[in-house]
Amino acid sequence: MSRSRPAIDLSSHLIEPIPPANTAPIIWPALFGNDHPVELEIGSGKGLFLVNAAWAQPSHNFLGIEVSRKYAQIAAGRLAKRQLPNAKIWRGDARLVMARLVPEASLRAVHVYFPDPWWKKRHKKRRVFTEELVTQISRSLEPGGELSLASDVLEYFTLIQSLIAANLQYQERPVPEQNAPEHARDYLTSFERKYRLEGRPIFRAHYARE
Repeated sequence: MSRSRPAIDLSSHLIEPIPPANTAPIIWPALFGNDHPVELEIGSGKGLFLVNAAWAQPSHNFLGIEVSRKYAQIAAGRLAKRQLPNAKIWRGDARLVMARLVPEASLRAVHVYFPDPWWKKRHKKRRVFTEELVTQISRSLEPGGELSLASDVLEYFTLIQSLIAANLQYQERPVPEQNAPEHARDYLTSFERKYRLEGRPIFRAHYARE
């Protein structure tokens, strides 16, 4: 008779959606228990970036936002298994979280990797990257804060670049050099691993807020 595995406690890493009436800004020291710099990832998927970043930079806090309940729970499970207290995953719509809850000039960096392109024309309105999101990211970044992007879809990537270029608070910076991965966990995200193994081109950009 097989024994079932004990359930992993996700409570320290998974943040459930907020009530619609809640508009109080996040207090980062209260959320993480310290005043370390905070980095935010929009669209965390299964959490590979959060795990790698939190492990590599224990002096920074990381918050991921993921709309899929399934993926958010997987990401929280990965963080819990590795006992990474400096990373959490918020299950919700990044556009709402950014607009309503992230305090002004409070983030050291924002990461957006492989956002869903929503290929069909009638679905493109669902894309997360809009002029409003660019404005909200700019508002939330501290002076000198950084925005890092990656996509495998040139059309979407070009659109994102044009939206950012129209916002005068961003200055383009050289893209950090990508190290050759030595292990499956060395990739930026699960999508990056898949696309690089398939030999598909990946488009990257890096910006700093003035």
